[in-house]
Amino acid sequence: MAGAMRRLLLLRHAKSSWDDPGLADHERPLNPRGRRATEVVARHLRERGLVPELVLCSSAVRTRETLGGIEGALGDRASVAIEDELYGASADVLLDRVRRIDDDVGSAMVIGHNPGVGQLALELAGGGEWIEEIRAKFPTAALATLDWDGTWDELAPGRAELVDFVTPKGLGGA
Repeated sequence: MAGAMRRLLLLRHAKSSWDDPGLADHERPLNPRGRRATEVVARHLRERGLVPELVLCSSAVRTRETLGGIEGALGDRASVAIEDELYGASADVLLDRVRRIDDDVGSAMVIGHNPGVGQLALELAGGGEWIEEIRAKFPTAALATLDWDGTWDELAPGRAELVDFVTPKGLGGA
């Protein structure tokens, strides 16, 4: 698939709970609003036929629970990797990881944290209809969809086209 069209879905984890102040950041689960948001995002993924072949997910509880909330929309096709390096990762670390995706993979999703996920979307797109909205805020459970023609290791700032950006609120939910 070298030189083929690629798609990258960047999903920020859904809203997490702060009910237990003694809980380590990595261990914080989703709150009820976050769980509802994952249902809204899952519906959007199903309606749009957005089924990545590979899902790279941070090892934090809230990202894994976000993945659990959308898993039904991913079907049997998606391969999932839970990776410690994605926990709190910067845009540079996320881009480095994405560039290491095997070229047989045509589409991938990263489920991670801000500011890394939002910054990566801004850097890769460089422009587009939703840039100012993303610059203002990449809220919890927001999903950016980027397309480009090339290999994963060729992905660079300004190289992708931001083809969609949605939030649970914008989709009429959570």
